[in-house]
Amino acid sequence: MTSLPEPPPHPEHHHRNVQGGAARAAVFGVSDGLVSNLGLVLGIAGADPVPGAVRLAGVAGLVAGAISMAAGEYNSMRVQADLLERELRIEERELRARPNVETVELAGLYERRGLPPEGARELAEAVMRDPDVALEAHAREELGIDPNELGKPLSAAGSSFVTFSAGALIPLLPWFFGGGTAAIVASVVLGVAAAVVVGAVIGRSTNRGVPFGVARQVLFTVVPAAITFLIGSALGVDLAG
Repeated sequence: MTSLPEPPPHPEHHHRNVQGGAARAAVFGVSDGLVSNLGLVLGIAGADPVPGAVRLAGVAGLVAGAISMAAGEYNSMRVQADLLERELRIEERELRARPNVETVELAGLYERRGLPPEGARELAEAVMRDPDVALEAHAREELGIDPNELGKPLSAAGSSFVTFSAGALIPLLPWFFGGGTAAIVASVVLGVAAAVVVGAVIGRSTNRGVPFGVARQVLFTVVPAAITFLIGSALGVDLAG
């Protein structure tokens, strides 16, 4: 009897590391830079000032926004890491002070994952023999965290600063070469084009679909810009008078 051929091996799937914070900060950075500075540039342009005023406002928005984003990202990531480290220190003290209780607790966690009681107890006892392995196991099973991946505040802050600056620069570029209606139209075109690219990347990365990502990002970019332009147009006339 002829045996059936062996099925081809299933290709190994490599997951991207998205816990460090840099990728998230990069996406939020470029999106926020684009949306906020496009709105700022069009809001000032709507008041019909000289191009130099738009450039000054745009550069100020870029610098202030990038610093603010970086500082906020660093602070939030640092606080999160400090809180997780505190929980790990508490767990480490519990492991030293009550190893038997922690062994029973870990065995119970393994049982809830489907292991039989005897096998869960044996596995828990084996894990508890090494303090470092025990701490990692309890952190993963009990706290739901990876002690080796608590986030990288500096990387997140740097990524946020650079990407916000890049996003904020895009709608500002036309005002370095001209002004008036032509610069306004160019800012909008560049802003929408950048929103399409950002939305496509987000949609592809999150598996929500490129059309969904593009539509959402374009909507979030165009609507605030239109509102600020109208407000600038209305207030600019009054202020000029």
